[in-house]
Amino acid sequence: MASLNRVLLMGNLTRDIEVKYTANNTAVANIGLAVNRRYRSGDEYREETTFVDCEAWGRTAETMGKYLSKGRPVFIEGRLKLDEWQDKDGNRRTKLVTVVENFQFIDSRQGGGGSGGGGQQAPAAAPSGGVTNDDIPF
Repeated sequence: MASLNRVLLMGNLTRDIEVKYTANNTAVANIGLAVNRRYRSGDEYREETTFVDCEAWGRTAETMGKYLSKGRPVFIEGRLKLDEWQDKDGNRRTKLVTVVENFQFIDSRQGGGGSGGGGQQAPAAAPSGGVTNDDIPF
């Protein structure tokens, strides 16, 4: 049976991206993303936020670290990966992480626009005052 591991996320960065390098000089960035969901509950609208840990590697990590900062919106394409380790008490721990394979800037502030990662050409970025959750009918 075939399988598919594909994640599409759009949200805001929860912190500045810090790029680190492995022993063989490969860039790696840990990224925090907040994704909001707006829904109707009875007569009122509610919003829930999901926080997603992401990681980017190589040139994608360097580009994201250079052009993105806390609060900036970004569209991420990637895959899920399960990290496993033992904590200091010997307990098995796991965490689901999204590995960034490609991304797109959402607004055009501070040199944004275009595509990042995989070297693919992106469609024109949405203007700063673009579509928001408030514009989407429910």
